[in-house]
Amino acid sequence: MSGLIRHFRLNYGQKIFLLATLPVILAAVVISVLVTLQSRQMAEREIHNLEAQLIAAKRDELKNYLSIARTAFINIYGRAAPDDANAKLTVTQILSSMLYGQDGYFFVYDYDGNNLVSPRRTELIGRNWSGAADPAGKPITDELIRLARSGGGYHSYEGIKPSTGQPARVVTYVIGLQDWRWAVGTGVFIDDVVAAVAASRAEVETRMRRTFLYIGAITLAALLLVFTSGMFITIRERRLADAKLKKLTQRVFDAQEEERGRVARELHDGISQILVGIRFALDTARRRLKAGDAKAEAHLDRGIDTLSTAIQEVRRISRDLRPGTLDDLGLGPALKTLAEEFAARTGIETAFETVVFRNRLADDAKIALYRIAQEALTNVERHSSATKVSIDVRGHAKGATLRVTDNGRGIDLSGTRGAGLGLRNMQERVEQLDGTLRVLSSRSGTVIEASVPLSHMLPPQDSPPSPPSDLSTKASA
Repeated sequence: MSGLIRHFRLNYGQKIFLLATLPVILAAVVISVLVTLQSRQMAEREIHNLEAQLIAAKRDELKNYLSIARTAFINIYGRAAPDDANAKLTVTQILSSMLYGQDGYFFVYDYDGNNLVSPRRTELIGRNWSGAADPAGKPITDELIRLARSGGGYHSYEGIKPSTGQPARVVTYVIGLQDWRWAVGTGVFIDDVVAAVAASRAEVETRMRRTFLYIGAITLAALLLVFTSGMFITIRERRLADAKLKKLTQRVFDAQEEERGRVARELHDGISQILVGIRFALDTARRRLKAGDAKAEAHLDRGIDTLSTAIQEVRRISRDLRPGTLDDLGLGPALKTLAEEFAARTGIETAFETVVFRNRLADDAKIALYRIAQEALTNVERHSSATKVSIDVRGHAKGATLRVTDNGRGIDLSGTRGAGLGLRNMQERVEQLDGTLRVLSSRSGTVIEASVPLSHMLPPQDSPPSPPSDLSTKASA
């Protein structure tokens, strides 16, 4: 299971691509849902309006047909008595002969539910159809009679279409002949209306599917654009990162070679010459001892003194590579020792100030600030021609700050590439700690200020600090 999770773990580029594509996908889904809902609502309204208009036209058509039929028998009905059988027969004959279209005809029911006229469906004639209903349970005959008794009206139900013999929806209009207790009406099948409505709905569904395809295509194109642009950006950033890595690697190699060269020069110019002097003194003492010369002891003393100098030189080189006081006593004493040795070696007046740190510095921050101070003093010794240098290190509410100030001739910072390897090393050390490096330089001197954030400060130690007796005790950090 853990192997499967590692297999599907996203890398940084995939996370960025997912973060960029999720809003696009979510927006496409939301737009699709909104478009679907709005389109469906609008389409349903249009379809209902279309259906209502078509049915209204059919109803007007039914009224016209029934008006024509009424005109054909109104004179007979108006002069006949309620029980005039001949007049009723004549009217039924007239209505039976009035056929129109392929399925249009007139029907007559008496108020008892007996069918009197049905020329298209003669099997209905002479039978009582009270309680008849369509397949959906909707009453037919009783509702037609009720409408006729109330003066007339429309009724819609599912009936048998004469031309096909299949069930189809029909709209009827019926009027009542109250003297004869007849319900006279006609109907029109609206399967064409149903077909038109179904076609409209199918067209709406087709449009919505097409809209979905368009949205999907646009979303896919957007995703491809994001992926392509992300790929180009990734390739470009990777090339830039590779170039920066090559430059950084080269600078690391240069720094290593420079440090090796410095150590090699110090070993050759210092330790090697001292050791040669010791060997020469010892050889001279040996020869004088063999000869019984009393001055042999002086040569031995001189060799011992020179050996002590070699020991001090080795200690100095070791301290330059990694000062022991930095690990044992902290940043303050290490910087104080560095300042004293710098002043003794160069003759430049050097001042060091600090206060007791409320919190302790983390190891990486101590090393970085020490190396920055060391690099700054090296630049002062080599390039500034300064006569005074001051080093100030202290903690504050935001972290810790190291400030190195000299009165030399300044640094040329006219361009981004004007800074040397030393300043670049300082900048990189501070950036590793998420800190800041400020370099202020003019003809009257240079100020190098390095700050590290509070995240690199450790809680105070449990044991209470001893009262400060001199500058070295105050400098513990």
